[in-house]
Amino acid sequence: MGIKLYYTTVTASRTVKSQQAEVMRILDSKSIQYELIDISVGGELRDEMRSKAGDPSAVPPQLFNEDQYCGNYEMFSEAVEADTVDQFLKMA
Repeated sequence: MGIKLYYTTVTASRTVKSQQAEVMRILDSKSIQYELIDISVGGELRDEMRSKAGDPSAVPPQLFNEDQYCGNYEMFSEAVEADTVDQFLKMA
């Protein structure tokens, strides 16, 4: 599977929760299959996400196509507005 969504099931941030839910809703509505990777199960997954994103303070949601970094919520949201989600996810 290509698209990977790093997210967390444990957060006190309503913003993170709503951003994650919106990304999943949009991917589902476009019938884009994706793999969920829950960084709350271990610090090594959080560190892996941050390393792949090239940002030591990155927070979920973060999107990847395999190991290629696509972007964060703000970048995804811009791609949705511009109708360039396939290009953003490196699927086109």
